[in-house]
Amino acid sequence: MDELPALPGLPLLPVAGRERADAARNRAAILGAAERLIAVHGVDCVTMDAVAVAAGVDKGTLFRRFGDRAGLLRTLLDTRERAFQEGFIRGPAPLGPGAPAAERLVAFGRHLLDLIEIQGDLLAAAECGSPGLRLRHRVYATYRIHVGTLLRLARPQADVEYLTDALLAALTVDLVLFQRRDLGLSLDALNDGWETLVVAVLS
Repeated sequence: MDELPALPGLPLLPVAGRERADAARNRAAILGAAERLIAVHGVDCVTMDAVAVAAGVDKGTLFRRFGDRAGLLRTLLDTRERAFQEGFIRGPAPLGPGAPAAERLVAFGRHLLDLIEIQGDLLAAAECGSPGLRLRHRVYATYRIHVGTLLRLARPQADVEYLTDALLAALTVDLVLFQRRDLGLSLDALNDGWETLVVAVLS
């Protein structure tokens, strides 16, 4: 059985440090207000001005804390992203260690597709910014190391550098949302397609 070796150098999302009580309250108020507004109006209609008003903070505090709208949205995504990363690094098989590399690749894609199904609009909005922002982010770097390591275990002779990005391209938010909404593909169809792609790459 192929086992994924320990990867202590994975560029994981940072764990939030201790905050002053007032800063923690502001953070909770801002994130709570943003979540409520998104639930009611949709992510495209939520502005920094609206979040500041709903949270009861001035807009300067919001920008100092999160940088910009994309930074605020990325913060909202952190909790699920940390749980996902913990799952594929240390969680139970087949997503985590203990299953063959091929099975872990399939499980990785399936879990990521589930995340996009839950929060695709939020993910898409958070990825807006300069060209290549998503590819330079530590989240993509973590995915790339993980998928590349599994590929090397499952198919050592493969061109891992190329295939890693090619596989991850099939799991981009914009593509998945297009397949779901414009093409009308079901989540089951995308999951089956991902598994077919992995099998084809490893054959």
